[in-house]
Amino acid sequence: MARILYYGTHGTDDPTRAALPFFAANGAKEAGHEPIVALLNDATFLIKDQIPQSIMPVGHPPLRDIMATTLANGTPIHV
Repeated sequence: MARILYYGTHGTDDPTRAALPFFAANGAKEAGHEPIVALLNDATFLIKDQIPQSIMPVGHPPLRDIMATTLANGTPIHV
C-alpha cells in the first residue's frame, strides 16, 4: 500500500482537469492505496458547496458525485 498525493490547480475554467485529482484518488483507494488530495490556486473554490454542483467533466460523472465518493472513502482533502 502506497501513500499517493494528488494535487489540483484547476477550477471551473476547466471542469475535466478540476475533477481529475478526485477521480484518480478514488481509483487509488479502490486499488488499496492511501490517497490524499491537495487543492491549490483556482481549485480551492471546489470545496464550496455550490461549485461542484455546476461542474460537468467530459467523460466522467458530475464532480459532485466524484467528490461525494472521495469524501465517503475518507480521503483527506487539503486546501
